[in-house]
Amino acid sequence: MAHNLTTRQIEILDYLRKSQRETGIMPSTREIQHYFKFASQTAAMSHLRALEKKGVIQRLPGKARAVVFPEDLDRAEICDIPIYGHIAAGYAVGQEQGLEQEGCLSIDVASLGVSRKRDTFALIVRGDSMIDAHICDGDTVVLERREPRNRDIVAALIDGETTLKRYIQGKTRTYLQAENPRFPDLIPVEELIIQGVLVALVRKAA
Repeated sequence: MAHNLTTRQIEILDYLRKSQRETGIMPSTREIQHYFKFASQTAAMSHLRALEKKGVIQRLPGKARAVVFPEDLDRAEICDIPIYGHIAAGYAVGQEQGLEQEGCLSIDVASLGVSRKRDTFALIVRGDSMIDAHICDGDTVVLERREPRNRDIVAALIDGETTLKRYIQGKTRTYLQAENPRFPDLIPVEELIIQGVLVALVRKAA
């Protein structure tokens, strides 16, 4: 069905589809601005509003960066998950402030086995300490806020620093284990707070 799109609108629509297909993540208005070299984010937002008005995209209420395609809604249950920045899969890094949303990850809940009813969020991996668990630098991990089980992969706050590791409940102590022999086990001195348990992984296409 024709939607009478301008050349630039077609280019933006193609960019949105390509980004979602390759990464599972819909680009933010800032990323659209930079990609097309717009003078401001307002220009990117105006094009998104125009595409929405013509019925080729839908923007989810209350989630300014979340865009889905109507045909996706027809054939799949799309879940919109907030992305809260990056997490170290290396040595733990300081976490001085709370998590702030930096975008959205739109996924087909059936294909990844993620429940829309669960409290989930996403983080982008930095580092290679989990490489033997097939979690690579640049991957996006989807996590669920719940109590961990032994050997779950978790996002954890350990003595004030945050990291992605495997949760190990030993006979005498609980600690975090890397999936790379170059990285040591992390044993909490004062506190270990589990922020989320890994439930899915989205890999950016090469």
